[in-house]
Amino acid sequence: MGKSFSKSPDMPCESCEQVRPAVFSKPWRTIKWGDNEADLKYVKNYEMQFKDRELRILLLGHESAGKSSFINSVQTVLTGRIYALASADCSSDKMFTKEYKTYKVRNEYSSFYPFVFYDMMGLTEGGGVLEEDVKMVLRGHVKEGYKFDPLAPLDEDNEFYKRNPNPSDNIHVVVYVFAADKLNISEEVVQKIRSIRMDASSLNIAQIAVLTKIDQLCPEMKEDLRNVYVLQQLKEKMEKLSAAVGIPMNCIFPVKNYHEEIDMKKDMNTLIFSALRHIIHCGDDCNTLRHSHNETL
Repeated sequence: MGKSFSKSPDMPCESCEQVRPAVFSKPWRTIKWGDNEADLKYVKNYEMQFKDRELRILLLGHESAGKSSFINSVQTVLTGRIYALASADCSSDKMFTKEYKTYKVRNEYSSFYPFVFYDMMGLTEGGGVLEEDVKMVLRGHVKEGYKFDPLAPLDEDNEFYKRNPNPSDNIHVVVYVFAADKLNISEEVVQKIRSIRMDASSLNIAQIAVLTKIDQLCPEMKEDLRNVYVLQQLKEKMEKLSAAVGIPMNCIFPVKNYHEEIDMKKDMNTLIFSALRHIIHCGDDCNTLRHSHNETL
């Protein structure tokens, strides 16, 4: 375990050239480190309400933010081994995921957990997925395998367009994924996200943000992930993201994705489980609201 900076913001430097990061006197958010068995049990026992077979979770975010890596990380903590089914590109800053893909997580009973992840092309300035296409995805109009075109939205005559989607095709949760070390989001992308957020809200779709690559912010975070809610720098990043796109602070969750590790790490698992549990909670709440609304019509 690395050294934790949770005591005092006025810690002495070992040398005049070393600058200690600003810290809070105590963690500003409570998390049960290492209590992963309880989280795993919760996920294993989770069941969808109503007649929905599975909670449908759409991953959307800036290019190279770690959408596919987050899916792999969830697979990793649930299967108990390093997983890399979702293709993640570490060789460049260019968009790697271009198709609309579905990922299910197999459970210990040779079946699947009652939630499914959808991955798609990322958002970027002057390119990336069009907000029109995202809004069609939210409503279930896009079939798996569609290759997104950053220049033209999906046409209704396209074979990958579903004219009459079933309720089981609709998205329950949108998870916006951003990289903590590259949070300079352009105004064009911010406006895209805000437009998508308004549309998702009108459909009673839950919305969560995941902040990846937190270990790249500073050496202290890389050394010890338990500094996550102690270091002021990370909270400032989360506040910046919240102000830019309108996602409340209590709906933003920092994680470190699995990408270079070959063995499981308990503290990494704790942060991933924390994000996953809240994704499930919010999805269930919005799904309940959606069904309640439909019953009154």
